[in-house]
Amino acid sequence: MMATRSVLLPFAVCCLGVTLFSVMDAAMKGLSLSIGLFNALFWRAVAGSVLGLALMLLTRQRWPDRTVLRLHLLRGLVVAAMASLFFWAIMRLPLAEAIALSFIAPLIALYLAGLLLKERIGRRAIGASMLGLVGVGVILSGRMRGDYDLNALMGAGAVLLSAMLFAWNLILQRQQAQLASPIEVAFFQHIVMLAVFALFAVIARWTPVVSGGGSWALIILAAILAFTSLAALAWAYARAEAQVLIPVEYTAFVWAAIIGWLAFGDRLTPTTMIGALLIVIGCLIASRTGPAGPPHVEPSMA
Repeated sequence: MMATRSVLLPFAVCCLGVTLFSVMDAAMKGLSLSIGLFNALFWRAVAGSVLGLALMLLTRQRWPDRTVLRLHLLRGLVVAAMASLFFWAIMRLPLAEAIALSFIAPLIALYLAGLLLKERIGRRAIGASMLGLVGVGVILSGRMRGDYDLNALMGAGAVLLSAMLFAWNLILQRQQAQLASPIEVAFFQHIVMLAVFALFAVIARWTPVVSGGGSWALIILAAILAFTSLAALAWAYARAEAQVLIPVEYTAFVWAAIIGWLAFGDRLTPTTMIGALLIVIGCLIASRTGPAGPPHVEPSMA
C-alpha cells in the first residue's frame, strides 16, 4: 500500500507535465504555421533560456559537474533533433494523428528502461503499455485510410523518426532527473537547443524573424509551457520508475484530440473516443504499479 501511495504524486505530476506539453504542441503548431518552423523553435529556445537563467540565478542552482553536463548536452542534442522532426510533422498532419503515431516511443522506451537503467519490467507495466497501444491502434484504424498525399506521408515518416529519438529521450530524462534539479534540467535543455538552432542559423545564413505581437505572445506561452512541463517531468522521473511513468505519455493523445478540435477544427470520431478510453485505462493500471526495486542510474555516457 505504501509503495502504491509513493508513486501517486509523481504519477499525477507527470500527467500535468504531459498535459502542458500537449498545450505547448498546439501553440507551436500555430506558431510554426504563422512564422515558420525554425523561427518558432529558435525564439522559443531564446525565451526558455532567459526564463531558465533567471530561475537558476534566483534559486542559486549549482553548476553541474562534467558528467552531468555531458548528460545535459546529449539530451539537449537529442531533443533538438526530435523537436525539429515532430514540429515539422505536425505542420503537415492533424495534431492528434501525429501524437498517435508517436506512441511507438513509450513502448520502445519501456524496454530501453530495462536495458539501460536495469529496471525490472513488471507484467502489469507491460500489459498497461500494450493496452495503450491497442487504444492507439483503434484510433489509427479510424484515421489511416490510405488517402495520404506525399506531404502527409513525409510528415508521418518524420513523426516515426522523432519517436525513435523520443524513446531515447525518455531514458535520458530518467537518468538526468536523478542527477539534477528540475530547474537545472529545463534550463540546460533550452540552452543546448538554442545553441543548436543558432549554429544552424549561422551555417544556413538565416536570420530569425518574428512578425506581430501575437507571435511574441505565443512564443512566450510556448516557452513557459515547455519549461514548466520539463520541470514537472524531471521532478516526477526523479521519484518513480520509468516503467510506471512511461504509459502516462499516452494521455497526450486525449489532450491532442481535444485541443486539435478546439484550435484546428479536427473532428472527434467514435474510434478516437474508444481508443482514448483504452489509453486512460492503461494509464490507471500503470499508476497502481509499485516500483520493482531501487532505481539504478548509470551516470556514464559511454
